[in-house]
Amino acid sequence: MQRIKSSVPGGSALCQRVFTRLGCEGRPPRFRVEFYPYSSLVLTIRRREDLLYVRFSDLLQRAPLDVLEAAAALLLARVYRRRAPKSLVEPYLAYARSDRTRSRISQMRSARVRPRHSGPQGQHFDLAQMFDDLNARFFGGTLQRPGIGWSAKSWRRQFGCYDPGPNQILLNRRMDRPLVPRYAVEYVLYHEMLHVKHPTRRSGCSLVSHSREFRAEEKLFPEFDRARRALDRLAR
Repeated sequence: MQRIKSSVPGGSALCQRVFTRLGCEGRPPRFRVEFYPYSSLVLTIRRREDLLYVRFSDLLQRAPLDVLEAAAALLLARVYRRRAPKSLVEPYLAYARSDRTRSRISQMRSARVRPRHSGPQGQHFDLAQMFDDLNARFFGGTLQRPGIGWSAKSWRRQFGCYDPGPNQILLNRRMDRPLVPRYAVEYVLYHEMLHVKHPTRRSGCSLVSHSREFRAEEKLFPEFDRARRALDRLAR
């Protein structure tokens, strides 16, 4: 996808105002502020001599002014090592946590994120067949199969992930080995399938990925404890 960026109207003046509100010392630098089509709700800042390049995700193009000011405050507080007042940054945090924004993020990622995996058929385990078996055993065959595959590269810490944007489950290719027990791979896949069934939701000011219902169902996996011990050994 071609990345098309656009200037933030009044972005330089906005950042200079926030610079002053944070009590940053010295003369404000020059700012170049852009909306950029990231694959998620991302904020970035980098310095080149006396010029600061600020990029907001283009998901913020229709955001209110106080949300953009809060986003700038988060970035400038990082660069100048200032503690941004909660009242200043809260509009951005509330905007990012809102159900509407999360829905827009998922829609955007479905269009912008390309699956990066080697397909479900590994050298030792077939994730498509495994998904269908787990679906029948634990979900009554009701889950629609998302995109599924082995990661293109080995991950150091993570064993699996579910991304609702492109609607795909990836498992760490480190597990596609003969010495890794099948029940350990099944457990990781089952865990990610529970994320499909129990999407991340908002509870007050927090986002809950592993709800009480999620944790209760996770423990229904017959080899739950044994699988976790096997994964602990693999992580060493």
